[in-house]
Amino acid sequence: MAVGQFMKRAAERDYSRFWAEEGSFPWLFQQALPPITGRPISVRENYERCVRGEQPYWMPNYFLEKNIVWPDAVEEHPVPEKNGFDWWGVDWYMEPGIGGMITKPGTRVISDFAEWKNEVEWPDLSCVDFAADGKKLQSRLDPDRAHIFECTEGVFERLHEMMPFDESLLAFYEEPELLEEFFQKMADYKIEVCRKVFENYGVVDGVLYHDDWGTQRGGFFSNEMFREQIMPATRRIMDYIKSQGKYIELHSCGKNIQYVPEMIELGIDMWTPQVGINEPDFLVETYGDRMTFAFDMPIAPEATEAQIRQQTRDFVDRFGARGRVMCWIMGTPEQSAIANDELYTYSSAYYKKLYNR
Repeated sequence: MAVGQFMKRAAERDYSRFWAEEGSFPWLFQQALPPITGRPISVRENYERCVRGEQPYWMPNYFLEKNIVWPDAVEEHPVPEKNGFDWWGVDWYMEPGIGGMITKPGTRVISDFAEWKNEVEWPDLSCVDFAADGKKLQSRLDPDRAHIFECTEGVFERLHEMMPFDESLLAFYEEPELLEEFFQKMADYKIEVCRKVFENYGVVDGVLYHDDWGTQRGGFFSNEMFREQIMPATRRIMDYIKSQGKYIELHSCGKNIQYVPEMIELGIDMWTPQVGINEPDFLVETYGDRMTFAFDMPIAPEATEAQIRQQTRDFVDRFGARGRVMCWIMGTPEQSAIANDELYTYSSAYYKKLYNR
């Protein structure tokens, strides 16, 4: 098959240079982070201890204590991250209200789901210079932090990016066998992307897999449908990642608490749920011995230093007992620095006492 226009563009891109636009999420992820010093073990080891449930020395600051590996050479979004097409031919635009990319209304790569085999142009990864991109990104990665590959646009997300959302859901009922073929072929692709990243980007400790599965009120699918039609292809991706010795984090928006048993069965080690709709205390109490969670801690704009420190201590007291929660501090840089200082100091003492160190 001839290489199409979007894949040809990717094949011709000079990946020895950075492509992300300043201020965008990829640009922020690709910047070198200051070293974190004065810890009893490496930040990377402590992060992994928390993910795997192996008695961390302090509660990790979720966003600060890892490097996100966001390759320019994986065009699941336009490169650079602004209005335009990805290498599937999906048209994206930047939505200022959320500060992120969404597919342009009316975008359609698949005219009818029954025609996907004839209409979807699958990326030819052999055309892309992953080696140059990997060498470039490694120069900015802090070796003391965990390195997490951001594997965006999971099997279901990619389907509804290629055609209207309602038609994607109808495919579950009207074309279940064809849908399974699509998801399995997408799993082949995601596995190959992961393989390219593992081979070219240095040490990769884990994968943050994206696939949104729900609304604000509940999951898109019954648990039976989830098991029958989402899990098989997803399981192959998860099994491959685990076979390479990596741990798995999940980004899945929506009230997806109903799927946690399935997440655990899939081998997912950690989930970053939307706290307001997913009952964090229930999650920790019910599943905290088998799964790690990263919960956000938003800081009020008017909070004083004393209030920030108390809020942080309360967070550790509330969620620390299982040793499998990370804190996602959300505030101004000044507020975040105060909270991070308190998080490390207080949680270190907390875990020293908890684990009789």
